[in-house]
Amino acid sequence: MRLLPRLPAHAVATIHAFLRHHVAETGGAGVVLGLSGGVDSAVTARLCVDALGSDRVTGVLLPDLAYPAALLEETRAFGADLGISLETHSIEPAEAGLRSVFEGVDDATTWGNAKARLRMIALYTVARGRGRLVVGTGNKSELLLGYFTKHGDGGVDLLPIGDLYKTEVWELAEALGLPEVVRTRAPTAGLWEGQTDEGELGLPYRTIDRILRGLEELRDVEEIAEVTHLALPSVVGIAERVRANRHKRRPPPVPKLSLRTVGIDWRD
Repeated sequence: MRLLPRLPAHAVATIHAFLRHHVAETGGAGVVLGLSGGVDSAVTARLCVDALGSDRVTGVLLPDLAYPAALLEETRAFGADLGISLETHSIEPAEAGLRSVFEGVDDATTWGNAKARLRMIALYTVARGRGRLVVGTGNKSELLLGYFTKHGDGGVDLLPIGDLYKTEVWELAEALGLPEVVRTRAPTAGLWEGQTDEGELGLPYRTIDRILRGLEELRDVEEIAEVTHLALPSVVGIAERVRANRHKRRPPPVPKLSLRTVGIDWRD
């Protein structure tokens, strides 16, 4: 199992300090985040509560028609146990309105991305009203793979677990004592019925993260395949996905026309 990432001992303390610093720096009253019922949002919510206090954290549930009622209640109960304020806003009317405008579009990915962007609009609406920052729940595996929606779940103010691989998030969830049902639920973005992360990606996260860790260490694909005993085409496929999705991790390109240019040599 070489190359499998392990949770750094300083991870929790560093993330707590990160959250406190950025909220204080912006003068925000606290943070808002979407609660989906998955382990990433659960871990992020708990880290925010421990860092800032439950009174400075708002959890928002954004179900559509396909969102299971039982999961909605379970997620509400989790938020209540954390002691945070909770809001529930269905995105179904907004999605229906958008579909009525684009009646000829029936691609599942297009509408999955639209849902992610509608949810982000909702989170920023709540955050603006409360003077809070929007905290994202994306992890390092998703960021590297481009497994997020541009201007959707990728459009946030802070990414507290953005340097933790999915396998490290699971490890942290166990260390924090989060409910087993949350820790063992199949990862899904909930963008359409039956959708799962690993089903779309074609490999389990425990395999993907070993490849990603190898790439992080600047190993070539042949060496990663040899060390992990994985098939070379699988390693190459993940490496290509990371390369192809670089654009999702970068600001929009700007042509260089003047002395200092945003995104190139304007240092904030």
